[in-house]
Amino acid sequence: MNSNKDFDIASLGSASIASPIQLSTTVGDMIFNFIADGDNILADVSIKSFNSCIKNNSQPNCVEKAGPREKLFFDPNNTTAAIVTCGGLCPGINNVIRSLVMALHYFYGVKRIIGIPYGYEGLIPRNGHGFKELTPDKVKDIHEFGGTVLGSSRGNQSVSEMVDTLESNKIDLLFAIGGDGTLKGVNAIGDEIKRRNLDIATVGIPKTIDNDIDLIDKSFGFETAFDVATPIIRNAHNEATGAYNGVSIVKLMGRDSGFIAASAAIAMPVVNFVLVPEINFSLYGATGFLEALKKRLELKHHAVIVVAEGAGQHLFETGDKVTDASGNVKHKDIGLFLKEKIKEYFDATSLKTTIKYIDPSYIIRSAPANANDSLFCNRLAYDAVHGAMAGKTKFVVGRLNNRFVYLPISKVVNRRKKIDLEGQFWFATLQSTGQPFTMT
Repeated sequence: MNSNKDFDIASLGSASIASPIQLSTTVGDMIFNFIADGDNILADVSIKSFNSCIKNNSQPNCVEKAGPREKLFFDPNNTTAAIVTCGGLCPGINNVIRSLVMALHYFYGVKRIIGIPYGYEGLIPRNGHGFKELTPDKVKDIHEFGGTVLGSSRGNQSVSEMVDTLESNKIDLLFAIGGDGTLKGVNAIGDEIKRRNLDIATVGIPKTIDNDIDLIDKSFGFETAFDVATPIIRNAHNEATGAYNGVSIVKLMGRDSGFIAASAAIAMPVVNFVLVPEINFSLYGATGFLEALKKRLELKHHAVIVVAEGAGQHLFETGDKVTDASGNVKHKDIGLFLKEKIKEYFDATSLKTTIKYIDPSYIIRSAPANANDSLFCNRLAYDAVHGAMAGKTKFVVGRLNNRFVYLPISKVVNRRKKIDLEGQFWFATLQSTGQPFTMT
């Protein structure tokens, strides 16, 4: 049978140091067992994939199960770890920082843990940010607050200079918490480390509020985001129903993917239209959005619209694309655009409207994690530490098919995850809102 190495995790070398965690290797003794490197999980659990492997006599794609290993690569007594947070704010960052520190300190006895202030900028000495010492006492309460105690930043930094900093400060483990750009950055750091033949493990913990990291089931902060958004939508509905032909527009996060907007609409089923980046819609015409809105108002005399920030960009006049420091396209404000177009459209008719526009994005981004996200952050951090101490490198920890696994960073940054418009999730969104399947 042909083997498949697509999801193999890079390693710094042979792990030969006994883990200080007192676990078992025996099934049935009521003690959690160490995870063996051969204990893998199917990447694709569909019957179609299974039949294809049988037909082609090929090994299915498998991914490494996350968790503590019996043998370590790093000696905990002589290990220094560093943590950096990059990109935009997201619920749960402080939870991850706290759990990383607790796992390193209490599980493995790592005494030196460094916080890198203000993202990758903090790894460039001339920026003058310095380091922060992280101890269990210093991080024990940070999970109660949103944001990041380390600060964050966007933008590329010199990979060579960042590795110089890691090397000169004798840092053995680098945990980078961030989204697509952050993960590409820590992967590049790992490449430079390999080129220099250094023993430094680089680990990514996927953080994107938009839930657009490929392959993994979800990223932390996403669930809190639509949880916090749901009462805002409820209040927007109250505003809409409080006026004759009232319209409330709520703009939520979602640069390239509309998972937050769609999830919030299903969770608070008072939404009548969800507009996401994955769909093209027309404003005008018999089957366009404005005509569909008109029919809704004639029938119910109120409407709630939830729009993702990256939706409807095709409606703006083309021009030079503006990007942020991370290289992400800065989208034009679709919420204000819709407010103006709805007003213009109905002002030209006998159907008068009252329009409210709400943008709670930064309130949501800086909220503390809810209970489910807190649990999720805890698991991600613990498994990230287990993998790093075993000498695994250039990997992300995530949940795939409801199992915590290790994936090569290179595999999750190839493309952004988007809503499948022919999938059950989007169909559930359409059923909840009652909006037309297409508005073009």
